[in-house]
Amino acid sequence: MRDNKRQIIHFDLDSFFVSAERLQNSKLVAKPVLIGGTSDRGVVSSCSYEARRFGVHSAMPMKMARRLCPDAIIIRGDMELYSKYSNMVTDIIAEKAPLYEKASIDEHYIDISGMDHFFNSLKWTRELRSSIIKNTGLPVSFGLSVNKTVSKIATGEAKPNGELEVPPGLEKYFLSPLSISKIPMLGHKSYRLLRSLGLTNIHSLSMLPVEIMERLMGKNGIAIWKKANGIDNSPVIHYHERKSISTEKTFDKDSTDIKRLNEILVSMIEKVSFRLRKQQKLTSCITVKIRYSNFDTHSIQKRIPYTSFDHVLIETAKELFKKLYSRRMLIRLIGVRLSHLVQGVQQLDLFEDRPEMAKLYMSMDHIRKRYGKDAVKRAVGVRDMQSPSPHNGSKEKHDPGECFENRVLKGSIYH
Repeated sequence: MRDNKRQIIHFDLDSFFVSAERLQNSKLVAKPVLIGGTSDRGVVSSCSYEARRFGVHSAMPMKMARRLCPDAIIIRGDMELYSKYSNMVTDIIAEKAPLYEKASIDEHYIDISGMDHFFNSLKWTRELRSSIIKNTGLPVSFGLSVNKTVSKIATGEAKPNGELEVPPGLEKYFLSPLSISKIPMLGHKSYRLLRSLGLTNIHSLSMLPVEIMERLMGKNGIAIWKKANGIDNSPVIHYHERKSISTEKTFDKDSTDIKRLNEILVSMIEKVSFRLRKQQKLTSCITVKIRYSNFDTHSIQKRIPYTSFDHVLIETAKELFKKLYSRRMLIRLIGVRLSHLVQGVQQLDLFEDRPEMAKLYMSMDHIRKRYGKDAVKRAVGVRDMQSPSPHNGSKEKHDPGECFENRVLKGSIYH
């Protein structure tokens, strides 16, 4: 399908965390608000537009934000509250949109290509936006254009609480005067490199020969050049078709050892949550599955606040396993699945007054990336190394000749 036949909407909830808090406490309206860890060692997760006027931005150390905006109201984040509102918005979109993609906790893409034969596309989008605002109370902005990139940039220009349509054929005209910093997924290093070459606005970047961009930045240079020229053929991927992350283990010898099964469950959660963080995704639904020796299979799931942290998922998985395992029969298989995935970095670390927690996860993931996914484990999951050999498609493998350094890490890092 050619670009000029497509119609893609990008919805973005404005200062989402702050807006959700204001629905709970109207005294926060029109006040500078910071969301994040409340101590000086905390980090700003989100801030109101009133706070941004003082130079505050997300990911800034809370201590610095307090200096810039001493009158700001600081609130610890509530991921359960934000997950609830995020799901409310998704449910409204799912009811009305023919094809939508939940790109993150506060962003959605909608493909309404072809609907203009039956409805006015801009009018339909405005009505959907009004429905979201009416039913949730949350301010939301949208951009409407022929592709994801232009629509996302248009949403940014429409904020706060606004709308902007870029008619087909006017993509380059719209993009040209904007700063190259507006290009989605343009990293800090790439931005600095382009600025050092005198490329400040999107027009100057779009006029550069694509071959030069490729020599400068490889394939990523080509992708950035296309975005600067308003070219983006990436599809809207239906939310319900997004892949889940799962693992399961079948035993040669069936078991009723509850302690042992819980240890294996912990080990499995560690592996799938590492994969989740590696892909920079969050989950809001966890499923635990068991298969008895007579091949009866049962599963139970629970919706949870968006997360990718082991300690959150392990607690929920154990709770579900306890509810699920009621027949006291021998178990043949145990499995875990994380679903309802969205793109996004872990938010809970930004609400922690103890940055050591986030640093610990970063350190563990660094070790796993360097030495393999089994290089560091919780002490409770170490016995999984001696578990019965999995079969029937399980990919869980362990190296009996594992180095002493990694075994020490397994035994001590959580003590």
